[in-house]
Amino acid sequence: MTDLIFGVGVPTAAGPGAGPVAQAREAERLGYDFVSAADHPCGADPSYDTPTMLTWIAAHTSRISVASRVLAVPFRRPALVAKAAASLDALSGGRFILGLGGGYDDAEIAALGGPVPSARAKVDGLAEAVRIIRGAWTEDGFGYAGAHYSVRDLTMAPKPGRRVPVWMGTFGPRALAVTGALADGWIPSLGFADPADLPAMRHRIDEAARAAGRDPGEIRGVFNVNIRVDPGAAPRDDIVTGSPVRVADQLRRFLDLGFTGLSFLPAGPGRADQIRRIAEEVIPSLGDAVSGTRH
Repeated sequence: MTDLIFGVGVPTAAGPGAGPVAQAREAERLGYDFVSAADHPCGADPSYDTPTMLTWIAAHTSRISVASRVLAVPFRRPALVAKAAASLDALSGGRFILGLGGGYDDAEIAALGGPVPSARAKVDGLAEAVRIIRGAWTEDGFGYAGAHYSVRDLTMAPKPGRRVPVWMGTFGPRALAVTGALADGWIPSLGFADPADLPAMRHRIDEAARAAGRDPGEIRGVFNVNIRVDPGAAPRDDIVTGSPVRVADQLRRFLDLGFTGLSFLPAGPGRADQIRRIAEEVIPSLGDAVSGTRH
């Protein structure tokens, strides 16, 4: 896999002035490959449901992919996630990327009425969810009896016309092994993963892929990066900041670690301007890393 892809995060904020569709359409115009949205349905600040918002975005765009970054498995039954994902992928013409995670906010899980899993149970539940989702997408009369999730004699139609990508936001050793065994992509985040630890984390994924009889090269790495293009911005460990050239130099280091995608999360004011500057001033400055690889 040699092609590079670039995405931008779209907030789920639903307050005055929120315009997720307008942001997504501008990202499409600027040439981004995908837009993504986080999954936090609780809280006092108005927000949209992530799958619903992504569906609305897909209906108002024509080329750009839409990705969940990432859906917390404990929030929803896996079989219904499978149905929603297959529906969105079909309605969008094959433009959905299903991002999944074990769920890290215990208070949010409890607020939604579900039992709060242990850290181990979250990883095991993530693996079970992916197996159920894949089974629902490919088999009739599918059955699966897991410790956390089960289905019985499950048939769903229509089934996806392609292999819908499943990306995982994972960090711990067991979760990384699940990613290697089952996922199509890995989408960690700067601020949650120290760049110095990324090679060892990727090695864990690759080992698990080989143990499962898979080619590690088929698992795309996409790095979530908080970013601010601003020569006057103070350096921070959890945000890529600086002039377009300085920002590009920092991003190139991530690509040198083997990532084949970057997901930009603009920080600070002037979001629309940041999205434009990243597309027009930063991505072209990546130079040889980009040349000849964009689709």
